[in-house]
Amino acid sequence: MNLAAAPARLSSIASTFEAQFRARLHWSADTDAAIEQRVADILADVQQRGDAAVLEYTARFDGLNVASMSALELTQAELKAAFDAIPAAQRDALQAAAKRVRSYHEAQKKANGESWSYRDEDGTLLGQKVTPLDRVGIYVPGGKAAYPSSVLMNAIPAHVAGVAEIIMVVPTPKGEKNALVLAAAYVAGVTRAFTIGGAQAVAALAYGTASVPAVDKITGPGNAYVAAAKRRVFGTVGIDMIAGPSEILVLADGTTPADWVAMDLFSQAEHDELAQSILLCPDAAYIDEVQAAINRLLPHMPRAEIIAKSLNGRGALIHTCSMEEACVISNRIAPEHLEVSSRDPHRWEPLLKHAGAIFLGAYTSESLGDYCAGPNHVLPTSGTARFSSPLGVYDFQKRSSIIEVSEQGAQTLGQIASVLAHGEGLQAHARAAELRLHAVPEMRVNK
Repeated sequence: MNLAAAPARLSSIASTFEAQFRARLHWSADTDAAIEQRVADILADVQQRGDAAVLEYTARFDGLNVASMSALELTQAELKAAFDAIPAAQRDALQAAAKRVRSYHEAQKKANGESWSYRDEDGTLLGQKVTPLDRVGIYVPGGKAAYPSSVLMNAIPAHVAGVAEIIMVVPTPKGEKNALVLAAAYVAGVTRAFTIGGAQAVAALAYGTASVPAVDKITGPGNAYVAAAKRRVFGTVGIDMIAGPSEILVLADGTTPADWVAMDLFSQAEHDELAQSILLCPDAAYIDEVQAAINRLLPHMPRAEIIAKSLNGRGALIHTCSMEEACVISNRIAPEHLEVSSRDPHRWEPLLKHAGAIFLGAYTSESLGDYCAGPNHVLPTSGTARFSSPLGVYDFQKRSSIIEVSEQGAQTLGQIASVLAHGEGLQAHARAAELRLHAVPEMRVNK
């Protein structure tokens, strides 16, 4: 295979660095206008015609012609059969990964996912009630590749949060079902599963059909049509995020074997031609070693063509003045995955503010986080790690404020509310508070 990958070589001290750096990072989340219009049409059609529209689009886009939605729903028996049929090594790996993901998210729930309350000095009760969502939908990609790990990462935190029903949708082009995805659904406790995908699947989850129940929130990544559909149904349902192409940033001090770093860059580049892999390093000679490793290893990769396009189009090997400067640049990028491939990663971690997940040390490859370390692999992309977080138990819970004002408390709070309400010109608000001041009327007793 005659393929070459030459990520852009940048230097932070070059006069052209800022312009080159910005150009390399630029990625527009705006989808093509034609996609937006097509998605809008699909959503409206599913909302109006329900199952009939879902069946039509599944036949058109996935090449899967069936007479009814019942043929597209996976039974629990089928999920278990898939689990029983896969090799023992895959069964063991799924269960081990699921155990670690569940343990992590259970610890997350205990840390800050419980209801709480207190009474102040006048006896007023204040607090917060944390409750799980009733029903969520998880979208599992099934086009270019199958992702059983996405099933675990979306379904398990929902399960831990206490969600009663987890509805999975996964496209199966030409009717080809991936046994490992089905087995993962069984292990993760998915309630119902349908072999549908694309904008029509998002619409079915958001609006409900005769066969697919409407959900409260949709999570999980997908292609441009899925992203556009999630953006449009937000408000009818909740969504986790609008995911962009996958990203990895390796912050290296030159002590990690170059082959390891090159393969880590490949690990995200193989996802998609638009994925981004960047190396920040103060050692120019080491950057040369990584480039040599890229050249040597690329021809042996099954997805070499995708990796090459990704590295050539969006990859970068950046020579920095120091590790400190590399940390500053990393914070500007706010990557999805950040590897600190250093002899002393804890020296640099305090300097890193923005990243979806931070992987410390040479032995902590990003791929371990993708599959089985425990923390969630659904992470913010495209710089949104500056203000958003990984998927977690908290995404499948909602919080209700609890307020119980005592008779004594009403005297103090009522006067404050009265003044502010009159200031806003809302006299009924003020009067409602004032009626409870001074004399408290005798409560009626039901007879």
